[in-house]
Amino acid sequence: QVQLVESGGGLLQAGGSLRLSCAASGRTSSTYAMGWFRQAPGKEREFVARITWSGTWIDYADFVKGRFTISRDNAKKTVYLQMNTLKPEDTAVYYCAASVRVPVVATDYDYWGQGTQVAVSA
Repeated sequence: QVQLVESGGGLLQAGGSLRLSCAASGRTSSTYAMGWFRQAPGKEREFVARITWSGTWIDYADFVKGRFTISRDNAKKTVYLQMNTLKPEDTAVYYCAASVRVPVVATDYDYWGQGTQVAVSA
């Protein structure tokens, strides 16, 4: 089993920055890639970014390219999501997920955190 705990969410004004963290524990060696997803009220959960523990594969959703950066610290077993130039439409619960295989869609992820709330005011 793998446990994921997100932190770093909060309330801020548009244009601001936040860094989310996802601390992984348990059998993390079985995981291949980590991803960030978000879910806004009344909307479907959507992909934000993903990274392999090797760092060789990084991918972003089009709506965050140039604003968000995903990174990882293998020693700390932690994945980060640096979010800059935040917009009100970025308001959502952000979830961290881990996959034991190459993840293509959300259902490919095997483990999920509880989420952290990000609220951006205009």
